[in-house]
Parts: sequence; structure tokens; C-alpha cells
Amino acid sequence: MKTLALAKRNSKEILRDKLNLAFGIGFPVVMLLLLTAIQSNIPAELFVIDQLTPGIAVFGLSFISLFSGMLIAKDRTSSLMLRLFTSPLKSSNFIIGYTLPLLPMAILQVGACFTVAILLGLTVSLNILLSIIVLIPAAILFIAIGLLCGSLFTDKQVGGLCGALLTNLSAWFSDTWFDLNLVGGLFKKIAELLPFAHAVYAARAAIAGDYYAIFPHLWWVIGYATVIMVIAIIVFTRKMSGDNN
Repeated sequence: MKTLALAKRNSKEILRDKLNLAFGIGFPVVMLLLLTAIQSNIPAELFVIDQLTPGIAVFGLSFISLFSGMLIAKDRTSSLMLRLFTSPLKSSNFIIGYTLPLLPMAILQVGACFTVAILLGLTVSLNILLSIIVLIPAAILFIAIGLLCGSLFTDKQVGGLCGALLTNLSAWFSDTWFDLNLVGGLFKKIAELLPFAHAVYAARAAIAGDYYAIFPHLWWVIGYATVIMVIAIIVFTRKMSGDNN
């Protein structure tokens, strides 16, 4: 119940920041509209809607990291966190309390991308719902990255890491803006070691109905999400213990 109470409070904090909330949900949609417009005016198939949409959805989730990181970084320096640390909540309860309200926001963001994609010509099928479900581990991954950064750095530093560095990493290494096979070499090998392209490939396989191709990529995302979430809990515990001493 205490964890849910913290999650409810964090939900109110997220909803209070309407401008950033609108930007986080709206910017990926704008990018989807822009790239679709570009595709309609060029002969080559660079931004096919069923290939583009999962990539934009994953790119959009990088903004969730900014939300989660800023939220926990600001709370770390407030009297609220000091009061919460006198409660029987464990570090895992804190992290869950921050994760729960961000997950619906991430799903809403992904859902907005696919809704607009349908209006732009994406074929309606149950595979769209499957693709959204497949992207949930990716959402947890980005939330975990934000929580880890927020546990380590100040809100200004989080803005630079999650707002600039992470969004660029997820864009360049996700196979969204260009085919990684066209670049090849070391760049492609690095991309295949990171989870972003695997999240996109899993979602694309779900849309295409290629169910057997989902999990080889999804396991990468689940593995990264699990490891980073565990690290975030450990770092949060040590950081707060050090801050309170």
C-alpha cells in the first residue's frame, strides 16, 4: 500500500508537468508525420510505415527516461525523500513506486504512435496490439535507465544524459533512421550489442506476424531491462544511504 501511495504521488507529479508530458507524447508523433511526408515525395522506400512506426515508438520511449530521471533526481534533493526514508519502504519499493506511474505513460505514448500510423495507412490487425505488448520491456528498460541516472546525477546532469545523449543513442543505433546493414562494420556490431535495435526488430516482427522472430530480439531487451533495473535499485540504496550519513 505504501508503494502504491508513492506511485500515486508520482503520478500527480507527472501529470502536473503538462508541457513536458505533451512534448514527450507529441514529438514522436510529429516525427512520424514528418518522415511519412518525406516518404511520399521520394521514389525509394526509406520510411515504410510498418517499418518506421516501431522505430519511432522506441525512439519516443527515450523521453520516458528523461521523465523518470528528472523525477527521482529532484526528489533526492527534497525533504520528501528524507521523510520517505524514515518509512519501512525498501529501495525496491521506491523504484517500483517510480516505475508504476511511468509505465502507463509509456504505453500511451506507444499507442499514440500506432494510432497515428493507422491513420497514415498502417494495416489494422491484432498484430498492432502484440507489437505494443512487445514494446513494454523496452519501456521498462528506458524507465530503468532514467531511474539509474536519476539516482546517480543531479536533475541538470540527467537532462544532458537522458535528454541529449540517450535520445541520440537510441536514434542512431536503433535502425530507425537508416538500415544498419547499409553502414555495416563496427557501427553495426555496436548497435547489435545495444538493446535499441533489438527492441525495434522485435516490434517489427510482431507487426509482420513473424512470431518466431520476436523472442531472439526480445530476450536482449528483457535482459538489459532486468540488469539495469537491479543496478538502479542497488545504486539508489547506496546513494541514499551515503546522502543520509
